[in-house]
Amino acid sequence: MNERSAPTLADVAQHAGVSTATVSRCLNSPERVLPETRQRVIQAVEQLGYTPNFGGWALASNRTNTVGAIIPTMENAIFARGLQAFQEALAAAGVTLLVASTGYDPDREAEQIKALVGRGADGLLLIGTARPQATYDFLRQRSVPYVIAWSHRANDGNCYAGFDNRNAARALAERVIGYGHRAIAMIAGETQGNDRAADRVAGVRDAVTAAGMDAGATSVVEAPYSLEEGGDAFAALMRRNNPPSAVICGNDVLAVGAMTKAREIGLSIPRDVSIVGFDDIDLALVVQPQLTTVHVPHRRMGEAAARLLLQLRDGHPNVESTILETHIVERGSLIRYARQHREAV
Repeated sequence: MNERSAPTLADVAQHAGVSTATVSRCLNSPERVLPETRQRVIQAVEQLGYTPNFGGWALASNRTNTVGAIIPTMENAIFARGLQAFQEALAAAGVTLLVASTGYDPDREAEQIKALVGRGADGLLLIGTARPQATYDFLRQRSVPYVIAWSHRANDGNCYAGFDNRNAARALAERVIGYGHRAIAMIAGETQGNDRAADRVAGVRDAVTAAGMDAGATSVVEAPYSLEEGGDAFAALMRRNNPPSAVICGNDVLAVGAMTKAREIGLSIPRDVSIVGFDDIDLALVVQPQLTTVHVPHRRMGEAAARLLLQLRDGHPNVESTILETHIVERGSLIRYARQHREAV
């Protein structure tokens, strides 16, 4: 072997004293090779620094053992835990994950999908349902399996590893209302092109209406998912003539931004205003008081998404969506509304 050239399959075979067919079988179907032989091949691979030619292998097998995940943002931790579990489950199956982000732009998402499919991705993880029909048509025309996470729609032909955002937000708003709050506002994520944010707004309004309150009187401010934007939205709400006694936030990032701004303008949480979030990411535990929020089972969702996607890739019949339950984690940022507190401010 030339010292400057990359080691080949034949080099590994010669070094291990086996045929090239045995090396190939060991790499692709190790369970079909005797343990002693497999060990010799592995040692030869490691000593020579051999890496398989996946391009040629993909042509022969019609599979690249890569999967794409296209997420809206990498700028905060909303998707991190679920994506980590997704990657770990894929790695256990010998599958490599490629990740792209869209900035909540459906056109950019369509470009990323086409790029990953063009590179031979065996399947895709998508976040939410809000995308042009043309994107779904492209995936189906190309027979690309995909799983949708962080969301759920019944009987629409898609495969989900997700949860019902609308019901989860309704339950959170019901908890707030049950604590006596009637002056309620919401800092939502931007709903355009984001079904999760829109569903959470709808869920809050469902709870307000069911309680006999005027849903139209519940202020909803939309903001990009950042601490600064959450703080600015909170400040705008509190400058109104009738500021809320409780603010429901579309995720924990917005909620922590609101809490930070509350302290800056001299408000005490929860004495002067209660603030709640959604997602239960680590950020909810590091603020004071700790944040009441909706717990999303991110790791179980990521693991389920990987399992479903591999089943779809492998042509398993009757692959069924996994619908996960959320629950409210009550911490110090929410208390029962006491009128005298507000009047003392």
